Amino acid sequence: MKKVDIFMVKSFIGPLILTFFIVLIIFILQFLWMYVDELAGKGLEIKVLAELLFQFSLTFVPLSLPLAILLASLMTFGNLGEFLELTALKSAGVPLQRVMLPLFVLVSFLAVASFLFSDYILPLSNRKARTLLYDIRRKRPELNIQAGTFYNGIDGFSIKITDKDPETNRLDRIYIYDHRKGLGNNAVIYADSGYMAVTQDESGMILTLYNGYAYNEMEERNVDQDKRKYPFRRDKFSQQTMVIELTGFNLDRSGMDLFRSNYAMLNSRELGYYVDSLSARYEVRSDAYYNDFNSTKLLSQNGYYSSGYENYGDTSGARKLENFNCRAAFDTMPMMDKTAAISRALNFARDGIAFMTEKSESLHQEAKNMTRYRVELYKKFTLPIACLVFFFIGAPLGAIIRKGGLGTPAVISVLFFVVYYVISLTGEKFAKELIWSVPLGTLASTIVLFPIGIFLTYKATTDAAIMNAETYLLFIRKIGAFFTGIKPETSNEDTRPGT
Repeated sequence: MKKVDIFMVKSFIGPLILTFFIVLIIFILQFLWMYVDELAGKGLEIKVLAELLFQFSLTFVPLSLPLAILLASLMTFGNLGEFLELTALKSAGVPLQRVMLPLFVLVSFLAVASFLFSDYILPLSNRKARTLLYDIRRKRPELNIQAGTFYNGIDGFSIKITDKDPETNRLDRIYIYDHRKGLGNNAVIYADSGYMAVTQDESGMILTLYNGYAYNEMEERNVDQDKRKYPFRRDKFSQQTMVIELTGFNLDRSGMDLFRSNYAMLNSRELGYYVDSLSARYEVRSDAYYNDFNSTKLLSQNGYYSSGYENYGDTSGARKLENFNCRAAFDTMPMMDKTAAISRALNFARDGIAFMTEKSESLHQEAKNMTRYRVELYKKFTLPIACLVFFFIGAPLGAIIRKGGLGTPAVISVLFFVVYYVISLTGEKFAKELIWSVPLGTLASTIVLFPIGIFLTYKATTDAAIMNAETYLLFIRKIGAFFTGIKPETSNEDTRPGT
């Protein structure tokens, strides 16, 4: 490897690692912002939170890598242009394409690594992350009964407190509805005040109640249903202690097969298998619906049409469908039979329309489900391709703007990435809704941005001043001169008479 190649790789590796982790941290913070309400108040251990963040950080790697490559390319070639190193290389006879070659090879390896990561590691990480998040969502929050509202977080109980002193933890006017027997509000406890505490092992809640009543509806046993009575019982107490068992407050881990069939949890081989299976099932159902409609709704069998009125027109009661004259047979019928025939035909038409509507909606949902798997299969390839597309945008654009650091490159990178992300989401949405084909929907962003990369590479090779404001001002002056007839000033020389 030549010294130029080593120099370019060293100049690129540092910004790539830096920007990759910056982008990854941004995605992790976005995840925390979205799910902070579901994670807060769960009493999760640090180990569980670390595992959750680690698994989700792995799922963000394929999306972070293209943006990191774009930003690193802009920074690398912007620094080379800003410190005239790129100019020195061109003066030595090294063209821009040769300068980009070692980085293109490196980015190609990164694209292949991104595909392998998406195919082997990403499905497993997605499965672990989603399963753990599902378990955390099922975990009940710590007891935090707010004043003025009913708390239903404990199985079999509905608790309401009217007022709560945050300093002494004193509860005032407590209502406890016991629903453990499933008979409605037949057991109610009211207390003037009380205190609540949780046992050390968090397996139970201790309620100490003062000055209250316990109301219970008793059910008579060994009595006929029609003669059964429900006597009422009221107990008064000055102090009562209740111990309520708490269940579901520990984190129960689910098996790894919980989301196994989800399209985001499969590799390319499994996605291909699901696509083939769903396609075959779609064809079988489509043919079955067609045969069912043809045999039961079209009133045709073995090429014959039965009119239902053997005494009118054709005395045999059946004719070849292609030789049957409906209008002639209809004209031979009495008026009452014509009305009955029209009503029967309308019923057949409505029945056929209802059948077609129901089956078409079923097939439409089946096709949308199959398309989700196809879109996920194509995404295994589109994200690695995005690494190459962003490199061919970032490298020549950095050489053109000649500005390094994180300022200008970061702004430009975000703009291009937002365009890429919006186009990708729109294309995937249209593909999943069966508006566009799957290849067009998943490759829409590549189709839009790749020509931009080729254009920028060509302009950077020819040293075009597309970032020079004077170039655009001159273009605007030429347009103004075309409409006004006044030639634009192209020289600063003194044109006064006598000079």
